[in-house]
Amino acid sequence: MTAENPPDDERTKTDASAGNQYPEDVLVSPDWVDARLDRFASDEPDLRLLEVDVNTAFYESGHVPGAGRVDWKTDLRSADAHDILAPEEMASFLGSHGIAEETTVVVYGDNWNWFAAHLYWQLTYYGHPDVRIMDGGREYWVEYDYPSTTDPVDPPTVEYGGMLDPPANPEARASREDVQEALDTRTVLVDVRLPEEFRGDITKPPGIDEGAVRGGHIPGATNVFWAENLRPDGRFKPPDDLGAVYESHGIDPDDDVIVYCRIGERSSVTWFVLEELLGYEHVRNYDGSWTEWGNMIGVPIEVGE
Repeated sequence: MTAENPPDDERTKTDASAGNQYPEDVLVSPDWVDARLDRFASDEPDLRLLEVDVNTAFYESGHVPGAGRVDWKTDLRSADAHDILAPEEMASFLGSHGIAEETTVVVYGDNWNWFAAHLYWQLTYYGHPDVRIMDGGREYWVEYDYPSTTDPVDPPTVEYGGMLDPPANPEARASREDVQEALDTRTVLVDVRLPEEFRGDITKPPGIDEGAVRGGHIPGATNVFWAENLRPDGRFKPPDDLGAVYESHGIDPDDDVIVYCRIGERSSVTWFVLEELLGYEHVRNYDGSWTEWGNMIGVPIEVGE
């Protein structure tokens, strides 16, 4: 799986100490994490740090001290279905990383936090009370020479006591039935994939094995490439700039919005932006995304712009 760069291939070095303009209960800076490394490495379950990468080999080459390793292919998918973790699987996953109901969980990863955002979204869907993303992800941490280690992380296992069934926030997720119903409503569909995917020129990003039978997009969808959310250094754009991205596409804060991509990880980034950073009130992530829609029989598809 290959990365898709944020706009502007010239990644000029920015001020690594620039302040976070968003609430720290959803987005924290690398400096915030750096100041708490001892607490992340502690056996006490108040803070836990997780790295989840597209390239699962990156963690072994060096990671933030105290960060546990999450393999998106095995840890974030249900063992019994091509789906997100079931409630009991999520409870087991959290407990194995030393995460209790009262734990503050900070997530980050490569590819500008694709799967970190996906894990954030799953935890929010199930209702874990305190989860945050580290702005800039792995690339920013490495670029600005924050500390790194290859030491393994093995926190004490705990029993996760939070209520996960039913999910606390079902409104964060859209099913294919929700999308089909949305075709006849004023719901805004946002396709965050590459323009080439949206047009139907390709059915998957370069370097991906799993695609779809048909190319194109869901009828009526607007293509807002996920990387439009980011500065050249991989951090999220300031609030006014982020808001302008969606205003330019005619997407308003009071709209009912469903976002999708190929398997729901890139769309999790946009879901996080709209829901958590910009405060849109009705945003759902269609995690079945194009892998489901593009392989279904009898659903409408558009190609081209």
